[in-house]
Amino acid sequence: MKVFSKGIVNGKILDKYGKRGNKKRFGMPTLSIPFEIYDAPKDTKSFAVIFDDPDSLNVCNVVWIHWLIANLHKKVVEEGESESSYDFVQGMNTWNDNCYGGPCPPDKPHKYRLTIYALNSDLDLTGNFTLEHLKKEMEGKILETAELYGIYDN
Repeated sequence: MKVFSKGIVNGKILDKYGKRGNKKRFGMPTLSIPFEIYDAPKDTKSFAVIFDDPDSLNVCNVVWIHWLIANLHKKVVEEGESESSYDFVQGMNTWNDNCYGGPCPPDKPHKYRLTIYALNSDLDLTGNFTLEHLKKEMEGKILETAELYGIYDN
């Protein structure tokens, strides 16, 4: 399985999907990054998504969660669908909001990770779930994973 995003060009996340973008809510960037999933296992029933910032661990002692998705049934998620699409469930990001919150590295360029999980079933999750709930629900249901990385400059 592979994941691709036209929002990541030459290894860099385009400005509009992070703190230099024009779409914000309470200071949090909200224009979600688009992505496409290729070559998923044939038995895939749904996808789960984690978009996070492992580099934040050195700054704030947590891996910052930017976006959580469960029960995704399509292979293409368009730009901005965090605010406009209701055909998947979104969990809580580290800003304590259940939507996309874009990159805002405070200290230096950070390397962000988009992880896609192909699952053999839907998950028993509703909006506002946490990363811990997502991981627990995925146990024993993961068929394959794919990761994509992109850098966002501070």
